[in-house]
Amino acid sequence: MERYAKLTGSKAHRKFTPPNLGRQRGQIKHREWLKGMLTRDERERYDRQIMITGFGEEGQEKLKRARAFIAGAGGLGSAASIYLVAAGIGMIRLVDHDRVELSNLNRQVLHWDKDIGRTKVTSATEKLKQLNQEVEVEGIQERITEANVYQLVDGFDLIVDAMDNLPTRYLLNKTALDKNIPFFHGAVHGFEGRAMTIIPGKSACLWCLYRGAAREGKFPILGVTPAVIGCIQAAEVIKYIVGISPLLTDRLLIYDGQNMKFTELKIKKNQNCEYCGHL
Repeated sequence: MERYAKLTGSKAHRKFTPPNLGRQRGQIKHREWLKGMLTRDERERYDRQIMITGFGEEGQEKLKRARAFIAGAGGLGSAASIYLVAAGIGMIRLVDHDRVELSNLNRQVLHWDKDIGRTKVTSATEKLKQLNQEVEVEGIQERITEANVYQLVDGFDLIVDAMDNLPTRYLLNKTALDKNIPFFHGAVHGFEGRAMTIIPGKSACLWCLYRGAAREGKFPILGVTPAVIGCIQAAEVIKYIVGISPLLTDRLLIYDGQNMKFTELKIKKNQNCEYCGHL
């Protein structure tokens, strides 16, 4: 004991540190570091994206360590989660309270005829785990509310907005700002889709963009529209994690599938925004 007291200090108020604690901490950090390293199979699986300039094995390792929260397992959530899992993100949590209906199947491609009546998160996680067994996929059947949103999002690096109603989008936007994590917005209607990336303290937020309520209810949608926008959201997530720029910050990308055009609108941060004006 005297030998260790000399190493850590002889005063009575100094905390005694067991001799192997430092080594244990080092081993834990080493194991955490090893989790992010690529296996031989992963190098082969992701070979084509590793070849991309600015991506490389380092970028793939960043993806492997990342945790994404996806709000919604419908049309947008299907497309975004499929391509994030295929790309090798480390973990996704998919949250949706709903069950699969026949009318979902024209656009929500994670759900099939056999899934009608099942919870969407059960149907979705089953397919995603089969797509890439190296990725941790978690499904939670829950309605996102003010009471549970912070707990649901806790520990995740980013939020993907795959919702179909503006109030929940605003709630997720605020949560992302409060937790200082990026928010990847996507929305669809008929042939049209929109996407924007929000980085707290650096770009305009969702409230700067819409600033108000929207009419709720059933709306028309062509199945390919959420596929396009969900893929754009997934691409933005991957770029953010890997560190590839530019992102869709302060820009709203609008997809017009009927006329097959993309339009970009500049979005200015509102310095008086009640959500992000103080950041």
